[in-house]
Amino acid sequence: MEMGSLAPGDRPHAVMIPYPAQGHVTPMLKLAKLLHAKGFHVTFVNNEFNHRRLLRSQSADTLRGLPGFRFAAIADGLPPSDREATQDIPALCYSTMTTCLPRFKELIVKLNEEAEASGGALPPVTCVVADSVMSFGLRAARELGLRCATLWTASACGYMGYCHYKDLLDRGLFPLKEEAQLSNGYLDTTIDWIPAMPKDIRLRDLPTFLRAMDPDDIMFNFFVHETAAMSQASAVVINTWDELDSPLLDAMSKLLPPIYTVGPLHLTEKVLEHEAVGVFLTHSGWNSSLEGICGAVPMVCWPFFAEQQTNCRYKCTEWGIGMEIGDNVRRTEVEAMIREVMEEEKGREMRRRVIELQKSAVASARPGGRSMHNVDRLIQEVLLA
Repeated sequence: MEMGSLAPGDRPHAVMIPYPAQGHVTPMLKLAKLLHAKGFHVTFVNNEFNHRRLLRSQSADTLRGLPGFRFAAIADGLPPSDREATQDIPALCYSTMTTCLPRFKELIVKLNEEAEASGGALPPVTCVVADSVMSFGLRAARELGLRCATLWTASACGYMGYCHYKDLLDRGLFPLKEEAQLSNGYLDTTIDWIPAMPKDIRLRDLPTFLRAMDPDDIMFNFFVHETAAMSQASAVVINTWDELDSPLLDAMSKLLPPIYTVGPLHLTEKVLEHEAVGVFLTHSGWNSSLEGICGAVPMVCWPFFAEQQTNCRYKCTEWGIGMEIGDNVRRTEVEAMIREVMEEEKGREMRRRVIELQKSAVASARPGGRSMHNVDRLIQEVLLA
């Protein structure tokens, strides 16, 4: 029987919780919409800070969602802050890691109580899909006897960098010994031992939270903890496709539960496909990088933090679809780089390569493509198993 023909109270019910930042919420919401279209009842859980922002930007009716799709919220453990400001990232990471488990379990219990009292109008919770850096969601699912999957919203190369943070510590490469190591060439140290990554990758190409002198640095240890906790899931879902990241995915498969590639989900983003767009200046976050590939636009990369540096390295060196702006940014240098991308032979070669990647992305994400087939496999083999 097709799930769409089931009575509302008999449908599978997925509770989905992203890390409370836009780059995580967007891909989780796209996956939630896919599951809803496949017949799932979905409860999408924001932290209260983002839930309030959503309330202010949309009408209250919008938060009631479509039939079978609703929003909920839990406290993130932080004190109230400026409603228009971005929350402090280290404080938010530490708080979600240490305080959110009981709150999330309480929400699931409440949802089940509502289902029981609904007279068949609402289904009980059957599975959890948690952001990979919200691993308390996986622990909650395990403790409550629910099926669970985790969504890694960043890149495969970013994951390989983060999951080897502990090795940097064990090899004495973290923490930094002095601040001078940020600028004296130390970050050019070659790291040739991470599986499936280039043998000439440097410390500066890895996610930036290693650039700390405190062994107890919150962000470094947060990623050590969260990447290790991904093993609690029955499956890892990742926003990429096999043709782009095959060697990295093979390496990840030796470290993680079964991996399901379901990306890109960005084929609906049309801005970069406009004929007037010749180049994309991006910080190299993974969502933006995918948008650039799906729009077949070469990229000028200006990474800021986290795994943006790793994505930049892959786009510029491994895939040949980008150019990096250096640390000392000058207007004339940026202008020259943009002209090179738009007018010279190197730019034409970058465009040729990004068009090839776009074609493989479209083939994977279209109905009947490999990524959409993997969504069906995820549902049957994990979420309904």
